[in-house]
Amino acid sequence: MSELIRPSTILPAIRKPFSFRTQDGLTLIGEVATPEGVRTGSILCLHPLPTAGGMMDSHIYKKAANRLPAMAGIEVIRFNTRGTSSEQGSSEGEFGAGDTEVHDVEAAINYCFSELKVEKLWVVGWSFGTDLALRHARDPRVQGLILLSPPLRTTQPMDLEFWAKDGRPITALIPEHDDYLKPDAARMAFAKVPHMDLIAVDEAKHLWVGEPSVYRVLSEITQVVAPERLPLPTEI
Repeated sequence: MSELIRPSTILPAIRKPFSFRTQDGLTLIGEVATPEGVRTGSILCLHPLPTAGGMMDSHIYKKAANRLPAMAGIEVIRFNTRGTSSEQGSSEGEFGAGDTEVHDVEAAINYCFSELKVEKLWVVGWSFGTDLALRHARDPRVQGLILLSPPLRTTQPMDLEFWAKDGRPITALIPEHDDYLKPDAARMAFAKVPHMDLIAVDEAKHLWVGEPSVYRVLSEITQVVAPERLPLPTEI
């Protein structure tokens, strides 16, 4: 008998904790969930605001790690930015308001290629993590960005101009009922990046709570990274 996939569902993957050093000398911790079979691509997850409870185990990322390796062959790489703690442990340092986190993002990307031997890496940002992605994930080895609920708190016009000129694909999911940037405002704010695929998600909220929202986010990530693996299953 099959059963519905639930919030607590954990599907098979090879899960390993890891740590890495930043250029300014901090040790950050994370976990990688690798498919047992063919790896279709890899995502590096930049989490929501740590001063508001954001961390590598924030629910969308935890569920991505629990499901996407088995469902879509997608490797899910999560880590805690400086000064952030979760069930996995604590990263050294202090919160840098998105500025000193440049070292975290750059070191994480380097770790993905040098140690995890990723072949195709997309950077996924959620809330605060979208500002980190837009500001700091410029490494030319990155395939593109996936933005969940971007608030555009610290992203500057020069950052958007960089991505507009760069041309790499960017997908942004904007919840209808977002607390910070709703779809109409997002279209205006991101007008500088005409090639961005901006997707307004009806009835969704900033935190993507509820299985329909989780399924939509994981499906949109898969659409970018491994579209041949759609539709994602809803039962196991």
